[in-house]
Amino acid sequence: MRYYSLNTYLQQAYGKKLYKIALNGGMTCPNRDGTLGERGCIFCSRGGSGDFASDASLSITEQIEKGKSLIKKKYSGGSYIAYFQAYTNTYAPLSKLCSIFTEAVRHPDIQVLSVATRPDCLAPEAIGLLKSLSREKPVWVELGLQTIHECTARFIRRGYGLPVFEQAVADLRNAGIGIIVHTILGLPGEDISMTLETMHYLNRLEIDGVKLQLLHVLEGTDLADEYRRDPFPVLSMEQYFFLLGKCISHLREDIVIHRLTGDGPKSLLIAPLWSADKKRVLNQMQLYFEEHDIRQGKEL
Repeated sequence: MRYYSLNTYLQQAYGKKLYKIALNGGMTCPNRDGTLGERGCIFCSRGGSGDFASDASLSITEQIEKGKSLIKKKYSGGSYIAYFQAYTNTYAPLSKLCSIFTEAVRHPDIQVLSVATRPDCLAPEAIGLLKSLSREKPVWVELGLQTIHECTARFIRRGYGLPVFEQAVADLRNAGIGIIVHTILGLPGEDISMTLETMHYLNRLEIDGVKLQLLHVLEGTDLADEYRRDPFPVLSMEQYFFLLGKCISHLREDIVIHRLTGDGPKSLLIAPLWSADKKRVLNQMQLYFEEHDIRQGKEL
């Protein structure tokens, strides 16, 4: 089984690897500022899923340069993706969005602008701005879906329904903007069949990529409180690899897989603890993929 990896896509589109630099636009989220709630999604840390992003007090250019210096020992290619990661990155006045996104796009080393946001925070003006910037460099929007199941969506406090997500996908597609969807594997109460239903749903949409993320229980989240109060089962490494393989096999072959697991900050990680050893996880994943003939790449 061959899947369409991000590395393969980048080699085809740019002829080289691009390294992602996590940026912080100083946003908040309607799930935190009182509009929908004040505690965020149940799994979201105080960093707003941007625990590895830069310092919002720095300018975007300064954040990019700092990011480049941090990774120079393992990457010297000089081409980067500007990834606005922390919180909801279209949840600000248009003037601010224009300022920070334009600064990123016009940095000479940035090849792609990637913006993580909520589908209920994509005003027409924001989409218009992204469409305009996409004439200069490719723009991707990363939408946090996590699951299609309403019972789980209520539990994790996602705060919007599937019609909102579908409208965001349609609006972005009409604007010619790349669409990447975030999903979480191992959500409490979801079995394999429910997870695969989410994959089948995504196959029916005009999306470009997907991120498959292991559920992390992190300190300071309401999920952590729930886990301590009434511990729910978390995936073992072997269970995760099995579920991951199933998801890959059920996704359309043209959907680029941008992520196969994900990191939780070791200082915050409560469960699953095996995920803290990233080197071991990646090595074991590679062995599992080889054993089950799961190969990255795409037949041309």
